[in-house]
Amino acid sequence: MSDRAARRGLRRAMVWEVAARDLLATLRDRRTLNATILMPLILIPLFTLGFPLMLGNFIGGQQQERQTVGVSGPLPAPLRAALERDETLPDGTVVRAGVTLVPVSDPQAAVQSGDVDAALRVPEALPDRAGAGQGTLELHAKLGNLRAQTGAYSKVTDVIEGYNRTLAVQRLGEQGLNESVLQTVTVKPVDASTSQEQRSGQLAFLIPMLMLQFILSGAVATAVDATAGEKERGTLESLLVSPVRRAEVVAGKLLATTLTALTSAAFSVAGFLLSGLAMRLYLQRQPDATAALTGGMGGQLTLDPGSLLALLGIAASAALAISALLIAVGIYARTFKEAQTYVAPISLMVVLPAVMLQFADFLNFGLGIYAVPVIGGMLSILETVRGAAVPSHALIAIGANLLCALLLGLLALRSFGREEVIFRN
Repeated sequence: MSDRAARRGLRRAMVWEVAARDLLATLRDRRTLNATILMPLILIPLFTLGFPLMLGNFIGGQQQERQTVGVSGPLPAPLRAALERDETLPDGTVVRAGVTLVPVSDPQAAVQSGDVDAALRVPEALPDRAGAGQGTLELHAKLGNLRAQTGAYSKVTDVIEGYNRTLAVQRLGEQGLNESVLQTVTVKPVDASTSQEQRSGQLAFLIPMLMLQFILSGAVATAVDATAGEKERGTLESLLVSPVRRAEVVAGKLLATTLTALTSAAFSVAGFLLSGLAMRLYLQRQPDATAALTGGMGGQLTLDPGSLLALLGIAASAALAISALLIAVGIYARTFKEAQTYVAPISLMVVLPAVMLQFADFLNFGLGIYAVPVIGGMLSILETVRGAAVPSHALIAIGANLLCALLLGLLALRSFGREEVIFRN
């Protein structure tokens, strides 16, 4: 390379020197290291493994706990007995506890006051045999309350369905018929999901959401300190008057920020892989109803080499785009505190679309959505973790992120070349 070309191009040694300078400042901050390395390894398994297990234990605990149900009006003795009866295994283990029935005068008020978990109101005597007319049984409960839905409400509705079936079977027996006549056609559910879709479960949207969130949190620490932080400390001016080109300064800071973001992304992927391994081990040891529930809900990441490469490529391009945005915003801010106020809306720009991914099954996306920086990457990551990766979608998302990073990098370079921006404080 000629001397003239070398003067025009970026000197990699200078770029790395600027990047090393900013990375060293980041490594000195223990809080940043915790947010970049430890937090993904702790929080991701907590969300993808701990949350489903906790929810499964809550629901299972509600089934094994006796709730209090108020009754206003006469109940047939068999129905009352069915409501109060415990369902147990042969060894005596209670699978589903019955409910405790207590009389109440106002079912609605009793539920609202918390005196009972649910309440039954019987306007008129219920028939005690099929074919003897129909009766109405009002079930009062707080339907928006998850505890009520999984506890008293669920138990009462299940028992009433079983009671109705028992009466129908008795009536059929009187007519010399078998209960099979009630089910002319039987539906046999067959899960057509791929094995990866089954493993990723209903919480698969957490994977791109948490991954992008940790990329952002890892990039913020370095980007804000390397721009607004240096401006506030007065060290940026000394860097700019040194024999380093402005483009090399921007490239170095962008490199340092991207490396920090990618470190956080790598540990977030490791966190997902660890939680997936832990979930598989748990399901092997606990093949019960709670384990089945947690396996259906949550967030396991098991990828083949090609999918893992696509995932890392999308994450790297997203990290570069986010880093360029943070550098452009950070250099414009007067102080470190002002830069942090600018970062808050950026965080919402990442979190809100990621939360909407849980409704992705209801939406039909065209190729254009994958060309939206960061958001297209989230969708492609979701497809990848579900085992339905489309190479063209991943390539479009990566290209959009790289183009966005280039434009934002040029914007940051322009800001670094303007004295009214550099000396705004």
